[in-house]
Amino acid sequence: MPAPLLELRQITKSFGGARALRGVDFDLRAGEIHALLGENGAGKSTLIKVITGAHAADAGTLALEGAPLRHHQPASAHAAGIACIYQQPALFPDLTVAENIALRLESGSPWRRVDWRDRHAQASRWLTRLGAHIDPGTEAGELSMPEQQLVEIACALGAGARVLLMDEPTASLTPREQEKLFSLIRDLRQTGVGIIYISHRLEEIFALADRVTVLRDGASVGTRSISDVTESELIRMMVGRDLTSAPAPAEARPGGAVLVLRGVGCSATGVRDVSLELRAGEVFGVAGLVGAGRTELARVLFGLTPADAGEILLDGREVSIRSPRQAMALGLAYVPEDRRRHGAILELPVSHNLTLASHARVFPRGWLRPQAERELARRFITQLSVRCSSPEETTGALSGGNQQKIALARWLATCPRVLLLDEPTQGVDVGAKSEIHGLIRDLTRQGIAVLLISSDLSEILALSDRIGVMRGGTLPAILPGRSTAAEVMAAALGQEEKRAP
Repeated sequence: MPAPLLELRQITKSFGGARALRGVDFDLRAGEIHALLGENGAGKSTLIKVITGAHAADAGTLALEGAPLRHHQPASAHAAGIACIYQQPALFPDLTVAENIALRLESGSPWRRVDWRDRHAQASRWLTRLGAHIDPGTEAGELSMPEQQLVEIACALGAGARVLLMDEPTASLTPREQEKLFSLIRDLRQTGVGIIYISHRLEEIFALADRVTVLRDGASVGTRSISDVTESELIRMMVGRDLTSAPAPAEARPGGAVLVLRGVGCSATGVRDVSLELRAGEVFGVAGLVGAGRTELARVLFGLTPADAGEILLDGREVSIRSPRQAMALGLAYVPEDRRRHGAILELPVSHNLTLASHARVFPRGWLRPQAERELARRFITQLSVRCSSPEETTGALSGGNQQKIALARWLATCPRVLLLDEPTQGVDVGAKSEIHGLIRDLTRQGIAVLLISSDLSEILALSDRIGVMRGGTLPAILPGRSTAAEVMAAALGQEEKRAP
């Protein structure tokens, strides 16, 4: 058997008194897709940063095609052909898509003349290969999360990587876009590129991977051929226990409409003529392809981009939601899809993040009550199983999934009547995902109305009492919760339109 393309032996890394990696062994062969699994906090992100040179290992060795990688740093990793597509895009928001791609691919003197036509053509070439319909002249900050991820993938592929790390690359992609990406990944494997693939969606692992390595608590639990392991075995390796299945969707309760939309539209975002009823104690799932207007609808309801057409009724009374402050006063809460930009302030402690939306209740009349803040934080840390050392720990030091839990807890602390959830389990491991699903059902049993936006169709089908399918900024179909994936996709593609009673 040929030598591994990339080989790590006994990698150890500590931060202060906490050991993140405990003698991890890992190898990647040329032309292989090697999946890396583990719960949030298991050490995956740290191992990625060691491979890319962002962190120096305290002990252990790295080798590329048998040659040791010494004094390994991001620049040397890039030069060696190691590229990473991170879960959260790292684009410059004020630069165009073409400029962002050029920063990764171009070299030479800063005083050279820029060939703008060639720069745009190069960006278009890589975006077209991904099937991404994105104008290279668009500023990156104007793109949705899925579109930013596609640009990141284009950057990595254009750099001609020999070792490609992919950290949750499909987190916000629709099934059709995922299949396009999977096809591209398989093509890369045929060219000899070694791919380290990280995903919490086990169906992706079985669809793509040749081998899988599982980390738990910073140590390697084992490496298995994907053909020799089952989904339940992988889950037990990751979490050390069996998980209960997601709760089956319940029938929508008759009556009790909390939030009603009648022909709601927003010309600034392309939302138009949306009508629906959101009932107390139900999960109303919102499905659709990327760009269909799902996130834009949530932003309209929360007052971030106020509606300029139609009516919004709360408990039968027409209301005007012109700002998030008004939305919160009416009992609405919104957990956005991009936790790093909008869901949490990473420089603040966990306790501060948890109370940002509920200051009036935690600090009545403006009096600071640090003990009350810590007690509230501890309650939600326990309830959502957040892995952190204390409420005073900096939020940015937590894993991505735990940051997502903090973003969710912040709004649960406001005791909302209507909860708008945009990709609530994006980047969350299987254990935490099961816990969040159970929490969502607990909230509906308390009478909270939940509008659930998710690119994970299995999540929509598992949790929703009714499913609204968006297309082109409108809501042409509302399906029963027990609809099939084929029926939802048919509605998303405009092949069928039907409305549930």
